[in-house]
Amino acid sequence: MSARTTVERPPVERAVTRPVRPSPPGRPRRRGRLAKWLGSGAVQAVLIVVALIWITPLAGLFLSSMRSERDNASDGWWTALTDPSQLSLDNYTALFEDSGIAGAFWNTVLISVPTTLLVVGIAALAGYAFAWLDFPGRDAVFLVVVGLLVVPVQIGLLPVAKLFGAVGLFGTVAGVILFHVAYGLPFAIFLLRNYFAEIPREMLEAARMDGGGEWRIFSRLVLPLGRPAIASLAIFQFLWVWNDMLVALLFADSESQPLTVALQSQMRQFGSNIGVLAPGAFLSLVVPLVVFFAFQKHFVQGVMAGSVK
Repeated sequence: MSARTTVERPPVERAVTRPVRPSPPGRPRRRGRLAKWLGSGAVQAVLIVVALIWITPLAGLFLSSMRSERDNASDGWWTALTDPSQLSLDNYTALFEDSGIAGAFWNTVLISVPTTLLVVGIAALAGYAFAWLDFPGRDAVFLVVVGLLVVPVQIGLLPVAKLFGAVGLFGTVAGVILFHVAYGLPFAIFLLRNYFAEIPREMLEAARMDGGGEWRIFSRLVLPLGRPAIASLAIFQFLWVWNDMLVALLFADSESQPLTVALQSQMRQFGSNIGVLAPGAFLSLVVPLVVFFAFQKHFVQGVMAGSVK
């Protein structure tokens, strides 16, 4: 009887196929749908119409500022489109030769730029402290800052005017800057604190474990991550201060008045002087536009970061 040898075969390994789960709808998918919606033809047509409606008064102001007072009085600004010989830079030359308007323009720059830098710088430091540093009374102080958001500007005009008069700041550029900084800080601190608080804690802890101090973490990590919010805050703060007339009208004298107050004074004295008012108004408008388009990329990133999660 012959013995049969049985050879044991190794077990066949079966490929285990795991079901592929669809990725949850996250930020990239939502951004893709938002970009697809914005790229549709109907939305593009509506945006073009809105842009034309918005650009038409700006173009009219620009063409009026380059026409003579006689041409502006005789017909409309649109006639310059068919007759470019009406356009010249004489109004702008006369505008900058006017010491009052030219001085007001530089006063506006001296008020807007330092105010924006001070508000953004102080708010960034305070926002980081309120978000990630533990110190006694942190929550109470932050509640006070939030409470200051509801205080109208009009309430502080008279007390601050008396205070500035007592310390010799009334009617100076420094006084206007301090007023804007004081009333711009609550919103700025509130905005940047909430933005900085969204930074992952693990990232900051890893930086501390690598030996980074608080100042190094703030300057090398927090500020680059918070660039969209900082850029948005800088744009809004600059536009608010540049276009302000109430605070400057009360706290600035004739030597420190900004462009808005100077144009208002020109309109009150020479109501029909289009040759001065039109180029002055366009100059007051074009600078904020340049600032906005310069920071447009960061501004859009800040808006998208706040709307899509």
